This record gives sequence, C-alpha cells and structure tokens, in this order.
Amino acid sequence: MKSNRFFLAIAWLSVCAITARSENTNGLLLVANKGDRTLSIINPATGAQLAAVAEDGITGHEVVASADGKLAFVPIYGNAGVGHAGTDGSLIRVIDLKKQAVIGTVDFGSGVRPHCAVIGPKNKLLYVTTELSNSISVIDPKTFKLIGSIPTEQTESHMLAISSDGKKGYTANVGPGTVSVLDMEKKKTRKIIPICQTTQRISISPDDKWVFTADQTKPQIAVIDTAKDEVVKWIELPGNGYGTAVTPDGRWLVVALNTINKVGLVDLQTMKIAHVLDVPKSPQEVLIRPDGLFAYVSCDASKQVAVIDLKNIRVEKLITAGKGADGLAWAATK
Repeated sequence: MKSNRFFLAIAWLSVCAITARSENTNGLLLVANKGDRTLSIINPATGAQLAAVAEDGITGHEVVASADGKLAFVPIYGNAGVGHAGTDGSLIRVIDLKKQAVIGTVDFGSGVRPHCAVIGPKNKLLYVTTELSNSISVIDPKTFKLIGSIPTEQTESHMLAISSDGKKGYTANVGPGTVSVLDMEKKKTRKIIPICQTTQRISISPDDKWVFTADQTKPQIAVIDTAKDEVVKWIELPGNGYGTAVTPDGRWLVVALNTINKVGLVDLQTMKIAHVLDVPKSPQEVLIRPDGLFAYVSCDASKQVAVIDLKNIRVEKLITAGKGADGLAWAATK
C-alpha cells in the first residue's frame, strides 16, 4: 500500500512539474494600444495586465522588445493611417519593463512616421521603418542614438522583416504595392518586387526561404522565393489577409483575416488554408510564442488579444488589452 502511495505521489509531482513548465512562458506579452496611446505589459500565463504605460505621444502602432527583454521600443507614428493626412511622428519611446515607465526617447528631429521596429537577429541593433524618409533607420538600442539609414527607394515602407542571418531585409511598401529587398550590411536596396495595387504587412519563414505579404485588394497572399526574390505563388484566402507570422517549425503561416474577423492557418507544405478560426472583430497582428505552442492575434476593435493553441487548433482564451490593440511583441525573461 505504501509503495502504491509513493508511486502515486511521484506521478502527481511529475504532472505538476509538466504543468508548471507549460505555464512558465519565460516572457511578457507586449501590446501597443493605438486608441489608448499606451503599452500593455501582460502576463501571458494568466492573461493579467500588469501595467498600461502611457506613451506620451500620438500614437504608437508597433512595439519591439530589446534582445535582453528589459526594454520596449514604441515608435510614435502619428494619428492617421498609412498614406493618410495627419500628424507625423518623430519619436520612439523607450519603456523599462521592470519599472513600467518611459525612461528614454529616440528623437529623429523631424516627422518621419516611424512604424515597424525589429531587433537585428545577429547584431541586436534596432531597425525602424521611417516612412516619410523612404528608409529604415538604424538605432543603437543601448545609447538610443541614430547610427545609420538604409534606403528602401519606395514610399510608405510600412513593415519590415529580416532574415535570420541579418543580411537581408524586406519591406512592405503599402501605396506602391511593392516589396523592397534590402542589403542590411551594405545599407542599400537590392531590388524592388512588384506585388499588387496595395500590399500590407510582411513576414519571413524561419528557414529564410519564403517571404509573405498580403494583397489588400484581393483575398490572397504573395509568396516570395528569397532565392530569386520573385513572387512565385499566391495563396488564396477566404477573406483579405493582414498580419502574418510563421511558426518556428515552418509548418503554419498564421494569417489575420481582418475583413471577416477570423484567423487562418495555412499549411506551408501545400500552401493552402487548412483551418479557419473565429476571433473578435478586426484582427491585426500575429505573434508566435518562441516555443511555437501559441499564437497571439491582436483584435483592434475589441481591445483584446486572441490566444490560439496551435497544437489543438483552437482559440484558448481572450486577453484584455487596450483600445485599438495592434502591435505585439514578446519580451523574453529568464
């Protein structure tokens, strides 16, 4: 009898340990709230909002965390959508995630509409799309100083994806409907790829073979072969796509279908939609958790983030963020 109790106790402890490991996400979920002009800092395991930090600007659309997970960088874009008249942001707010406060500012000195921020996978520099200067600005994330610029040779360079070796970059240029291929080391444009009348958002597969960007005039996604830097295929969607992200294993392309309030999972073996899930109104951006188990999808109109279980293919829960929830980032913690 004692032996049975011993083994039952061990089994119970093992289950608890597995559960603890699955809930230990080793990170914070960051959400840029356009309407509230705040950055939500969220515990992804519980869904609790730890803080909503005021950006003191009009307004931040995107966010990225520093490589060490201690800081968040929020470009202050302005009060209008891309291509529309409005204020022209000139700042990036630097937020200390432990202090939950703004502790610094990057000042461009003039209105450039800074938007998408990406940390270089190798050099850990901060790259930010600066639309009104038709460029990517390069910033030292330690000194908050501008140290370089990469021309895109296109207007409205809105979003940026960088290859895993840090050598190539791709920008989605909204109004021109193109993608700029960038040499990140030589700081020059290598090629302009025509896509469609209007394109939005961009992502790259973990193996660097494919780049994806969504047509805003038709329900389809362009697939760019990075060996050729050409569009080689179109993925048909049930509704217009917006934000996309690829799982670490390269199996799924997760797509926000913002015109029909759904999220699609594209099987990258077949390049076809395999699953469609209902989410709250106006899904925007997609973030895949580093372990590949969950996708987070910001839902602008609902002030929520949908948490998608990628193993069981279901919406696990909804996390409350702020008004106009849009940009997402993962701040890795130890």
